[in-house]
Amino acid sequence: MPDEQFELVPRRGLAVYISSRRVIRALRHYGRVHYVSKRAHYAIIYVDEAQVAETIERLEKLHNVKRVVPSALPDLDPDVADLASTGLYKTHDEDD
Repeated sequence: MPDEQFELVPRRGLAVYISSRRVIRALRHYGRVHYVSKRAHYAIIYVDEAQVAETIERLEKLHNVKRVVPSALPDLDPDVADLASTGLYKTHDEDD
């Protein structure tokens, strides 16, 4: 046991937009349900990075799921000081 090393499994968050809250119980079969917004009709679930593409396909086939959006957080460089330079956020200046 002392030679055994603990390894973190890379995970990614998925925002699952739903049309009915009935599907929330089914989401537990696809990953860990972290948050459910009753008002905005979405849920945040976490899945293993290796299973993201497969899980998105399976979730989109569910009846009450509108769309699934993967989190961009693992793709961001943690050393970037300006988020506009990443290309994810665009400036809204009309002069540029």
